[in-house]
Amino acid sequence: MKKELSVSFDDALKLSLSLVSTTPHSEWVSIFDALGRTLAREITCKKNLPSYNNAALDGFAFKYRENISELNIKTTIFAGNVVTSCLGENECYKIMTGAKVPDDADTIIPFENCISYDETKAVLPFSIRKGNALRLKGEEERVGSVLFDAGIRISSREIALLASQGISMLEVYKKLHIAVFSTGDELKSPWQNASEDEIYDINALSLISLLAEHGFVAHYCGVIPDNLEAATEYFTSMKQYDVLVTSGGVSMGEADFVEQALLRNGFTASFHGINIKPGKPTMMGKMGETIVASMPGNPLAAYVNAFVFLIPLLKKLQGEKNFNLSSITASNAEAFTVKSGRVNFVLGTFRDGKFYVFGENKYGSGMVKPLVNSNALWISDEEIRSVSAEKDIKILLF
Repeated sequence: MKKELSVSFDDALKLSLSLVSTTPHSEWVSIFDALGRTLAREITCKKNLPSYNNAALDGFAFKYRENISELNIKTTIFAGNVVTSCLGENECYKIMTGAKVPDDADTIIPFENCISYDETKAVLPFSIRKGNALRLKGEEERVGSVLFDAGIRISSREIALLASQGISMLEVYKKLHIAVFSTGDELKSPWQNASEDEIYDINALSLISLLAEHGFVAHYCGVIPDNLEAATEYFTSMKQYDVLVTSGGVSMGEADFVEQALLRNGFTASFHGINIKPGKPTMMGKMGETIVASMPGNPLAAYVNAFVFLIPLLKKLQGEKNFNLSSITASNAEAFTVKSGRVNFVLGTFRDGKFYVFGENKYGSGMVKPLVNSNALWISDEEIRSVSAEKDIKILLF
């Protein structure tokens, strides 16, 4: 390992994000295919929301005045009906939720709040607030207002608002092309038979799934043998991808053959080694325009480091504005210790406002069960030696 390229946790975060210097090209997609995509341009309001004054509840619509008590029902308005203003003195409309309210009415009293009513008249309560249950034209959004900025990742909630505008096509950033593969002669793909001396490729499958959970589609490209020439040739054929994600072959014990193969293809490392546990060998850099993220070989270390470093990078590269991981505050349930002098990634479970450390923080980076039995991650400072019970800490949720 090149010692000068080993960095602190904070520097690794900054350097990984600095690898992103461009945004993808854009394309137009149907709103039916827009879920999970990132907006490439600002969306403004084209149709007032709501587009007309309407009833928030079933009831009676009338022109407010003080001491009003009894009203005769002029006509009934259902949703979809358009009724021209026609109220006379002491008259009201019987109206249903969502129906357009004529201009001569400004207040609605729900059926259940009336003292009594029948098919011809309604007796109102003494206390009535002007404008009650009336949704005004444009009160939520007005024509010309900004609905969404570019860089927003579209969820079902955004689609609800876009649908209110009659938008059928959206300009979004093209999806990233991501390749995921592992290294190691001992690894077997899921469809192969693994002997007692061989193991299945955990990392590629777990990383592809992690990326999918965050909206990214990655291609499984199999296992590269522990051979410099084979790896060099392999990387040469991978330059069409936006991002390459590898695992294994980057620690000192593995002779750094992955980095050597990448260097032969014009790779420049931003860092190789982070002062953290687990995941010290993690490496990131660029091979031409392709970003390369090399995770450690141990499954737990590969997964956690991809979550912390790779997911924000991919979100930024995809054009998302909100790409940093969000933390929440939790009360630490049980005291535990960590080794100072490095940043520690600590797995645990978050429930009922508390963080429960997994296995007293005694587990190895080559294990898998700690991931299965955890839904949260705490990241320490280098100086911290222990965390006491009931202490408030900031955690990330998987």
